[in-house]
Amino acid sequence: MVSGTPLRLRPLRAEDEAEFRRAHEIMAKEGFPFGLLFAPEAPWDSYLAMLEDHRHGVGLPDGWVPGTILVADVGGTIVGRVSIRHQLNDFLEREAGHIGYGVLPDFRRRGYATEILRQGLVIARSLGIGRVLVCCDDDNAASAAVIERCGGTLDSVIIDSAGIPTRRYWISGTRPR
Repeated sequence: MVSGTPLRLRPLRAEDEAEFRRAHEIMAKEGFPFGLLFAPEAPWDSYLAMLEDHRHGVGLPDGWVPGTILVADVGGTIVGRVSIRHQLNDFLEREAGHIGYGVLPDFRRRGYATEILRQGLVIARSLGIGRVLVCCDDDNAASAAVIERCGGTLDSVIIDSAGIPTRRYWISGTRPR
């Protein structure tokens, strides 16, 4: 439980369209792809179907792996999202990892990122992922603290394909705090 109301990760639903579109626009201003592969001009039900297909490894774009995208819901409000990649390819192993997450600006500094990652780790473990790779920009002290709080051990700092120093953490198969 975070801030008195439990946070839960859940799939997107038909009724989330307007709220999700707002979240996507807000995070785009920070350069964060909140809606991975989201095309605002495409029908909402097509996006939901695509996410479900990708979870099962169907219709993946080149270079993508099966993955689960869930929103973080607190009291009926979307506060963030998590992307859980079911396996690693060369790119993910080098600079993006198994789990990516984000919290909307109005909901930061409330412990939501830690809870999103904690629950994301539980889901990753349920998919059979024993050691989880999580990455963040080297200058993102808040995200580094979240990853370390969830058991992350720094493996390395690399320069990613965009030229950005990136911290690579492994989280072992122990239950997250």
